[in-house]
Amino acid sequence: MTGSMQLIREFCDRFIVPEKATRTRIFFPEANEVEFARNSTFGGSSLKLDYLTKPSLFEDFGFVTKVKMADRVKPDDELFLVAYPYFNVNEMLVVEELYKEAVVNTARALIVFNGELDRIRSGYYPPFFYPKLATLSKTFLPKLETVYYIHNFKGRNGGILFRQVHNSAFSIYFVIQSAFLLTK
Repeated sequence: MTGSMQLIREFCDRFIVPEKATRTRIFFPEANEVEFARNSTFGGSSLKLDYLTKPSLFEDFGFVTKVKMADRVKPDDELFLVAYPYFNVNEMLVVEELYKEAVVNTARALIVFNGELDRIRSGYYPPFFYPKLATLSKTFLPKLETVYYIHNFKGRNGGILFRQVHNSAFSIYFVIQSAFLLTK
């Protein structure tokens, strides 16, 4: 969590001009991560921090209604950056809701950072148990354009599969004595 959070901060510092920081909203998976981000990596930042989901037993059992993403978006928001929505399967469903309600037919942009979309695309979540995710893989995910792709291979002889842009070649890195070696 903190590694990805640090990378998101570095990304924002590099690519978001200061005048746009107040119009950039970063959505973390849960409300408690927003508080952690404010008190650590994003302390003193002008970026707007928000959350995708807020676990609630009352909401799970239907005693209270879920707040729609469109109601949490502000009129001056221009860019939404969604931080690692993969641990809870509902997070990516909320990302689709954000896209449909606040990005489609607007000048706004949506960036999903470290979304582990392969889990959904590959059928990791069986469609029988997760029908909404199965639908998402056919309707929403094809609309996303991959800019960077990183897949970590764990184990004794780990490595990384990396691709920088959609049409570029893949690079394969092996771990050798705690260093990454690019193969040709």
